[in-house]
Amino acid sequence: MNELLGREFGPYESLLSSGEVRNRCHQIGEMAMNGNANWFVVNEPRFKRCVGLVKESCLKNYPDLKIPLYSRWRHFVVDGKDLWKHYTEGYAGNAIDLARSAVDLTFVSVLLDAGSGSLWHYNDPVTGKELHRSEGLAAASLDLFFNHLCRYEGDEGWVLDAHCLKQVTRGKLAAAFQSSADNPLSGLTGRTNLLVGLASALDSPKNRDAGYHRPGAIIDECIAMATRSWALQKQIDITHVLDIVLRRFGSIWPNGYIVNGIHNINLGDCGYHSALKRKDETSGIIPFHKLSQWLTYSLIEPLQWAGLEVVNLDGLTGLPEYRNGGLLIDTGFITPQDQQLMESRLSPDSEAIVEWRAITVYMLDRIAGELRKSLKLGPKRLPLGSVLQGGTWSAGRELAMRLRSDGSPPLKIDLDSTIF
Repeated sequence: MNELLGREFGPYESLLSSGEVRNRCHQIGEMAMNGNANWFVVNEPRFKRCVGLVKESCLKNYPDLKIPLYSRWRHFVVDGKDLWKHYTEGYAGNAIDLARSAVDLTFVSVLLDAGSGSLWHYNDPVTGKELHRSEGLAAASLDLFFNHLCRYEGDEGWVLDAHCLKQVTRGKLAAAFQSSADNPLSGLTGRTNLLVGLASALDSPKNRDAGYHRPGAIIDECIAMATRSWALQKQIDITHVLDIVLRRFGSIWPNGYIVNGIHNINLGDCGYHSALKRKDETSGIIPFHKLSQWLTYSLIEPLQWAGLEVVNLDGLTGLPEYRNGGLLIDTGFITPQDQQLMESRLSPDSEAIVEWRAITVYMLDRIAGELRKSLKLGPKRLPLGSVLQGGTWSAGRELAMRLRSDGSPPLKIDLDSTIF
């Protein structure tokens, strides 16, 4: 736990950790395995098929099995061209300053990376390619960051602060992402609100007092934490990075789970499930922190560029989003108890979706374990982040495209670009 940030969430402290994400999701997952879930049934004979598709995807995408971690940085390479290197070519500053700029970019790009809708595309001016979905959003976020959002400060690199973010409007974002009536990008308002929320988080007294005028200050906090540790010089535990993200930037999420008391406490991406029992105020609450964990996975490389070794990579969980969760449904590994659920429009905070997401986290751990056995690789060679990259996300998207022409999730979810 990062004591620098103090304890401000009272009895809800434990919910701000990947360990509790795993604990509570595993409780729901085990209920499903035992046939006691409220909404879904596990068809165990389909487990091998599910793992087999993930293995096939890993071998196809990475024949040498040198699978990188799941990260936003994978999407910054288009047909072998590294777009980050294109935009930063000629930079003469030091590695730590550039790492801070990389963190600033990572925040913007991850916050803008939610389902784009099946009709949208982006014509990338650097590669000349027409890009779709996550790849298109990544290229558009790079152009937005370097050409319209941040400011260049010489050796200090590219700086993104609250002032930059306050200039963002829905119209400016639509223009940067080439969104129009003929090329609609889903969730423009939600994306705009996330960037405005980032500006507000940077402007909060807690962050201002700590010198957090930009997201890239995470680099400095992590270096300070590593320096103070006598046993782990230049090492930072990935769960400590997530701790910083959740506590400094949890207020970004407009749909965060709010606890009403003396103060409104925003717990971020959590849901409620009636079967999750605890003997305290947290009973029924299941944390997921999907975007916060996706962001943390994507911070690993900038931290490494700053000279830190990031350890305990499996301390994060698999991501409970519709590609990983869709893989479970599309392979028939899990099925709704009531098939009408497949035709209903569901809110992200509905108990059925909360249960689906919890089962997804649980099953991703199972899939990782089985895949390691099959490929004869241990957790160091095949951490969970590589299973996602290799992996479950790719297999989930490919199967969705085969089953549905628009590649949409198997369940009809009202997406607002803030959770999925």
